[in-house]
Amino acid sequence: MQIPKGALVVSCQARADNPLHGPVYMSAMARAAEAGGARGIRANGADDIKAIRAVTALPIIGIAKVWDDRFPVYITPGFAQATEIAAAGADIVGLDATARPRDGEPVERLIGRIRRELGREVFADIATLEEGRAAHAAGATYIATTLSGYTEETASRKAEGPDLELLSALVAQVPAPIVAEGRFDTPDLVAEAFRRGAHAVVVGTAITNPREITRKFVQAAS
Repeated sequence: MQIPKGALVVSCQARADNPLHGPVYMSAMARAAEAGGARGIRANGADDIKAIRAVTALPIIGIAKVWDDRFPVYITPGFAQATEIAAAGADIVGLDATARPRDGEPVERLIGRIRRELGREVFADIATLEEGRAAHAAGATYIATTLSGYTEETASRKAEGPDLELLSALVAQVPAPIVAEGRFDTPDLVAEAFRRGAHAVVVGTAITNPREITRKFVQAAS
């Protein structure tokens, strides 16, 4: 299942310390997002993906976060995690496709195995134009700006809002559907991403994290 062009994809994720953590809440969040017009869902972990698959026919970008102090890559680092989330109902497997050290096989090989052995599309989270090119060459279906600002090389970009310049460069130079993701927290920024040629835009915290939304309002009022 493909992500439609012009789609708003809503990331329905909540960490263990969040009151909304768990499949019951994330499946409800996905239903609410679909009712609001979302045309895709991004979700973390087999349990949440399975629960969301049960309540929506929208395309699901599934990821599996595995934290390991030895390696900076934690978004679907290996084939075992990809297999698990595909079995749970993910149509598309999202993974960290940066050049950083990872626990397991090289990302190019991982992308190829997901396409061949699991029959799933691959959604590559990258941080630089070069990583986008490499992920596309390896067979990734979608290239996303997700990790710009979250790697050592790109950390300075985090305070500047979404990396619109990276988005524009990818659209101009990589012949694949380019997805804007990362710090898109207003409708105007989403609209700007589409003006720059984004195939789709993923929004998470600004829609699905009431705790962080509340903190933003409280900080503005203090």
